[in-house]
Amino acid sequence: MYAELTQWFDLGKMYDLSRVKGEIMPSPQPLPVTLTDAERQGLERLVRRHTVGQQIALRGRIVLAAATGRNNTQIAKEEGVTLDTVRLWRQRWLDLQPISLDDLSVEERLQDLPRPGAPARITADQVCQIMALACEEPEESARPISHWTAREIADEIMQRGIVDDISPRHAARLLKRGRSQTPLDPLLADTRSR
Repeated sequence: MYAELTQWFDLGKMYDLSRVKGEIMPSPQPLPVTLTDAERQGLERLVRRHTVGQQIALRGRIVLAAATGRNNTQIAKEEGVTLDTVRLWRQRWLDLQPISLDDLSVEERLQDLPRPGAPARITADQVCQIMALACEEPEESARPISHWTAREIADEIMQRGIVDDISPRHAARLLKRGRSQTPLDPLLADTRSR
């Protein structure tokens, strides 16, 4: 390590770096963003819309600023974001620009990419069916109980063919997630006190 440092120091002596002192080295220029009239109008409409999410609006402002010729550092300071954020959305726009607006709208270009991970195994429709089942009385399903337990509801979910396989714990979590924090009537019987 010491040898490397002295080597660099000696190189500095060999070359006259005094003329460079105090001067700011130019940074690499970002790729220019050129917008079509339709893209510019779409971005301006999107940024002004009151119902658009703030992240999408910010990304739209970044692309519009990049199209005016500002560099990434200027845009980052103006918008109060990191340099990496500006680089990401400038590059993302440039990567998606060859796709026509008919195939991929302005707003879709500014949305996050899908997150990695396994896709959901239970669809929203199935969750609705499970919630509807939990609202039924257990007697209607020929169950000799007065309130649903996690095990009983999981068995009934599989018996009705809503899903092929579900654990009692997962069924209980789905029902807990779908209700308010202060329910008037619990959907499942509390078996922990027994």
